[in-house]
Amino acid sequence: MNNVRFVLLCLLVRVIGCDFNWWRTANFYQIYPRSFKDSNGDGVGDLNGITEGLPYLKYLGINAIWISPIFASPMMDMGYDISDFYNIHFEYGTMQDFERLLTTAHDLKLKILLDFVPNHSSHENEWFKRSAAGNEAYKDFYIWYPGKEDPSNPLRKVPPSNWRSVFRGSAWTFHEGRGEYYLHQFGYHQPDLNYRNPQVVETMKEVLRFWLDKGVDGFRVDALQNLFEIQLQSNGQYPDEPLSNLTTDEDSFNYVDHIYTMDQPETIEMIYQWREVLDKYTKEDGNMRTMMAEADPEIDILMKYYGDGIRNGSHIPFNFKMLLYLKNDSNAIDFKERINLWLDNLPEDCVANWVMGNHDRGRIGTRFGINRIDLINMIINTLPGISITYYGEEIGMTDVFVTWEQTVDPSACSSDRDSYEEFSRDPCRTPFQWDSSTSAGFSTSPNTWLPVSSLYQQVNVKVQKSAPRSHLKVYRQLLRLRHTETLQKGSVEIRTHGQNVLSITRRLSGRDTYITIANIGGKRESIDIREIFSGRLIFHIIAVNSRRREGDSVRGPNIGLEPHEAFILRGVA
Repeated sequence: MNNVRFVLLCLLVRVIGCDFNWWRTANFYQIYPRSFKDSNGDGVGDLNGITEGLPYLKYLGINAIWISPIFASPMMDMGYDISDFYNIHFEYGTMQDFERLLTTAHDLKLKILLDFVPNHSSHENEWFKRSAAGNEAYKDFYIWYPGKEDPSNPLRKVPPSNWRSVFRGSAWTFHEGRGEYYLHQFGYHQPDLNYRNPQVVETMKEVLRFWLDKGVDGFRVDALQNLFEIQLQSNGQYPDEPLSNLTTDEDSFNYVDHIYTMDQPETIEMIYQWREVLDKYTKEDGNMRTMMAEADPEIDILMKYYGDGIRNGSHIPFNFKMLLYLKNDSNAIDFKERINLWLDNLPEDCVANWVMGNHDRGRIGTRFGINRIDLINMIINTLPGISITYYGEEIGMTDVFVTWEQTVDPSACSSDRDSYEEFSRDPCRTPFQWDSSTSAGFSTSPNTWLPVSSLYQQVNVKVQKSAPRSHLKVYRQLLRLRHTETLQKGSVEIRTHGQNVLSITRRLSGRDTYITIANIGGKRESIDIREIFSGRLIFHIIAVNSRRREGDSVRGPNIGLEPHEAFILRGVA
């Protein structure tokens, strides 16, 4: 009966014009809520600020918005430590504000995805407090262990294993009230939930259902690689992880090889179960609920996140193979290898995704240089599948220096004053630059939760909207180009021309061909365009640092490229 109902629903969807496949070529935009727009002048971004900014995102050509955590939190990890999964953090507004945001977004045909943080809660969550108190219903909600005997002091217990926290030091903290250690793969304030407890599994599904009932269009799922740990061994112990030999710093997360605390096989099964929850809602009303998954295991494991051929998994397992592994000194060959790594392993009927920025990494303009901002945006927006943009990358924002006194990121705060900059993620999380007014138009307050860039008067939305040429205008052209049949349905060919020039050719019979040409390197280069296309070519989209003019024809078979120059050519059908 359910299958018959689903078939009838699919027929109805076709008639009324809904699209189950909207996400397959969509443009996703990540909003860091503390930094997007402050509507009440307290220096912190909020939900009403996001609502005010929705017309701008519609103007850009965005299809869906992923909002980093907005749930009740003590903000020791900027919302990734959740004290109440069913309520809005007070600084961001109220549930009514969120409902208004959803309604406004849907009226604009924009989808809203929330950040689902399933691995852990805050230590201020009632679940953890009850677990620490030994409440029978919550006793095993988290991962507890008495500790090991200290050979030098029989009255003292030491951590159960050598497992290390992402935020440095032991992944175990002793709780005086319960008299046991609890596991936290991130900060001590983020105790890990116990997914070997069926009650935890069902509770987190209920969290998903609560927000789906509110009308959200899906979730980005955080820190999936950490979801499960190896089971307690038959000897009643948790095994030590082998040393990685990558560092002698015993507090570093990289001190050990995480074979027992990451990428456990049970994680894949959990993803499939969450997808079933989302698909049930999709079948009921025809609105495709979408799951994005944050993980970076080996490529063969990651491809299983999509599904196993029988059961479906995440629609969008994040592609970090470019974001994490391409550096300032990477050349065109490196770019091609990273692109093909994904395309060559992609399961049938699954969709690639491309992302080069997020809240955990330095901004594109800082990592690759401001002369490559348009170049990177051109690459990720002309490849087949889904593009994902971190807020501010469309205007070329760069990292902002944050002093030790201004630092709030626990990854940095757990280090010392001399090394905090190495670990801090604050520089890429600073307020969005709307205009040249106070605090870049982000807030009416001169005191914002993180400092505003000193470049905000030159790098902001208002200036770039009115400028003859700008990163914003290039980005908007790219998103319009992505709606062409060639980019939505066409083939892709990735080439390198020498070590430094990359080309991406998109073809579709009977339609114009589009060719992205990017000089990754810092020297002048020349390519023979006949290797790619034999017909008439026109300069279609031009990077800000290029002297080409849109609409000009390509003359002669050889095209010279200045250092870091990029453009898109249109081959007339």
